[in-house]
Order: sequence, then C-alpha cells, then structure tokens
Amino acid sequence: MAKLHNVTHIATAMPTPAAATARANAKTSAQERLAHALAKLCLTATPQQQAALLRYLSELLRWNQTYNLTAIRDPDQALAHHIFDSLSLVAPINQWLQSYPTEQATIVDVGSGGGLPGVILAIMLPNVQVTCVDAVEKKTMFVRQMAGVLTLQNLAAVHARIETLEPLEGSIVTSRAFASLADFAQLADRHVRDGGVLLAMKGRPPTDEIDALQTLTSWSAHTVQLLFVPELEHQRCLVWMQRKGTQ
Repeated sequence: MAKLHNVTHIATAMPTPAAATARANAKTSAQERLAHALAKLCLTATPQQQAALLRYLSELLRWNQTYNLTAIRDPDQALAHHIFDSLSLVAPINQWLQSYPTEQATIVDVGSGGGLPGVILAIMLPNVQVTCVDAVEKKTMFVRQMAGVLTLQNLAAVHARIETLEPLEGSIVTSRAFASLADFAQLADRHVRDGGVLLAMKGRPPTDEIDALQTLTSWSAHTVQLLFVPELEHQRCLVWMQRKGTQ
C-alpha cells in the first residue's frame, strides 16, 4: 500500500478577492494567468503543456456552444473554475504516485463530464494512463476528440455508467462533484486495484459524508487535504479514502 501523505493544507498565498481578480483579469492574458497559477501551485509545465491546457479550454468553450458541456461560458471564469481548479489536484496526486509500488500507474476519472479533471491530469502527468468515464455520450466524444487534438496517447474515454463496467484497475479512482462519498465508494469500489485509493474533490470538508462513508461502506477517509486554487475564494479539499484494514 502506497503511503498516503498526511498533508492537510497546500497554499502559497491567500486567494485574490473576486473584485480584484476581475480587474486583474481584464489586464492579464490567459497565458500570464496560467503561468502565475502554475507558480502558485508549485507546478512545472513545459510550453507544450501550457499550450495544451489553453487549447483544451478553447475547445471546451467552442464545443459548449453546441453540446452544453459546462454551465460556465465566460473564458475568464472558466480558466479559474475549470483549469486552475483541476490543476490543484496535480501536486497531491503526483506526490502519492511517487511512492506507488507499480510500474504503470493509472487514474480513472468517474463522472468526468467534458474531461475535468481527467484531461488536465493527462496533460500534466504524461506517464500516467488516464481513463475518463461518463454516462453522457457527447461528453466522452469530446474527451476522445481532445485526446486526438492534443496528441495525448495516455488519455482514453469510456461512455458508460461506472457500475456497468468491468473492473478498470485504477491506482487512483477520482471524482469531482460526482456523488456523496458513500455513493462514490459503492459505485467505484471494484475499479480500484489492490493498494489503490479513492480520491474525491469536494468543497468544504464533508464531515457528514465521511461519517456515512465509514458506516455504510468498506472504505474510510484517511486524509482530508485542504487545497488552494488560484483566483478562487471557494473552499476546496481532497478526501483520500482507502479500504478498511489497509495501511
């Protein structure tokens, strides 16, 4: 079992107040904002990765005009709420993967929608195979298109309900705004390989959901990790879960 790091808070600066952020965004390009966010998150990205992140956002908003992939249509808001929010997972996941005892780590993104955070993880973690799963065909079609457009050989998309699939053997099975912790654990359990973890992205630490997870499932919350997302004031956290009886 890879060690789950008991980091409880990742932050290098306080989030920028909304009004100040809006004024700053008017004067700052998306490229500059992305570079600043990467620095705040202590992430290194090649020029090709940065270009891929911005191309993905552009394509997401373009497809959204026809396929309704996201409720956020403003490019400035989408950069923070989608790209920066998803990027906040990269360092914690990469830290965990460094101690994972396997030659080929895999991530399964459940309820991925248009590829958040799955596409972002595939861009930033090129040595990790990422599979996005969603029950809406137009969304998985878009993710497949992005795998081709961005030449992401480590990205796949599956159109299905997660409970109907054969086991996907994920090292990390993750979700972002998908379901309660207990429902997520019950639906995704068989897709986590031995020694793997469930990872849910939430807003405020979900105390009631953690209690229900412990009572109703064979999983428990090992760590609640607070996140800092550049330009966002909303609270965000990661709930790391492992099967009961594992260490």
